[in-house]
Amino acid sequence: MQNLIFILLITIPVAGYLAERYLDYLNSKMWSPELPEKLKDICDEEKYRKTQHYFKDNKKLAFWSSTLNVFLLLLMIFIGGFAFMDKIATRLSNNPVMITLIFFAIIGLAANIINIPFSYYDNFVIEKKYGFNTMSVRTFITDNIKSLIVAIVIGAPVISLITWFYYKTGRVLWIYAWIITICFTILINFFYSELIVPLFNKQTPLGEGPLRSEIEEFARIAGFHIKNIYVIDGSKRSTKANAYFSGFGQKKRIVLYDTLIKELDHDEIVAVLAHEIGHYRKKHIFQSIIISILFTGLMLFLFSIVINNPILSGALGAEKPSFHMGLIVFGILYSPISLIIGLITNYFSRKNEYQADAFVKHHNYAPMLASALKKLSVKNLSNMNPHPIYVFFHYSHPPLLSRLAKLERDSGS
Repeated sequence: MQNLIFILLITIPVAGYLAERYLDYLNSKMWSPELPEKLKDICDEEKYRKTQHYFKDNKKLAFWSSTLNVFLLLLMIFIGGFAFMDKIATRLSNNPVMITLIFFAIIGLAANIINIPFSYYDNFVIEKKYGFNTMSVRTFITDNIKSLIVAIVIGAPVISLITWFYYKTGRVLWIYAWIITICFTILINFFYSELIVPLFNKQTPLGEGPLRSEIEEFARIAGFHIKNIYVIDGSKRSTKANAYFSGFGQKKRIVLYDTLIKELDHDEIVAVLAHEIGHYRKKHIFQSIIISILFTGLMLFLFSIVINNPILSGALGAEKPSFHMGLIVFGILYSPISLIIGLITNYFSRKNEYQADAFVKHHNYAPMLASALKKLSVKNLSNMNPHPIYVFFHYSHPPLLSRLAKLERDSGS
């Protein structure tokens, strides 16, 4: 049985890697030398070629990054690298909770060191080449340091608590871990914009003026009470535009990137926000949280069934079973199930996007949303003609042309 687990630990990452390369190949086949007819009213030849080059550069970077990560994972499995780190952790402490923290600290730090060069190249070579990156090296460094601190401050207590419950409760761990996850998810959704975002970006209330008046007027008509409208300094890192909605009750807020205000007309911004409000009114945010909690409960339940099996830790060369070694093995074995769950959630996410677009249409903002989507796709050099299979596996939002077709059809044009 241990040999079978070992084979699966090798096969699953390799199969996932090869499948991803095939999906990338299918996606690349959708590009044509000339501007497709269906894109001619959206962008010109020059912009299409620039988008194509941007896609290819990102594809190359993703190839080398994923290749290195899979290679290192397989190497760690073959040479007993995880077992070696387990020995280091056990030599540094006798406390099982501390051992787990040390173990994952080593893995997290190593992964961060390996992936920072790829992140640097992405920002300061590719993104800069195409006019997106506005981040300084200092900001890049401080962002990574802050992210590490946040991971420690939030992650360490959660991992410690779950590990402690495991050694105290055994198989009923999943119930306690699930409760912790639910509490953490709710707290993050309520306080993300107030506690996490300010560590990286400055948010300022949108001042009085035509834009705020138009947003508040639409919100009033749509029956959506909102006072918290903020502008975030997205231009500090990128010229790409965005907007999002967060929080519940009195904590709910609309956040506009300053780049979005620069790129779009007022009615187009209202249309984008109408889409976000549509998600809230249709209870999509609440539904996604519930679905995430349920799938997390399933994962934790399955984990609790196999965690005590010494075969899992033994497959990685560990002499004794442990929570952290079992978690590594389970994480790899769970990947196919995670893929299926991802396909399900992406399907419903795309469906929700159409519903939010329909909400915009209901309030007579479909032409403005269509205009905004076109502008943002061209500005951000988005792939406007992805392969349907790639969309099925990876897209949480419908591709541009599908959304435009439905908006135009729904608006009666």
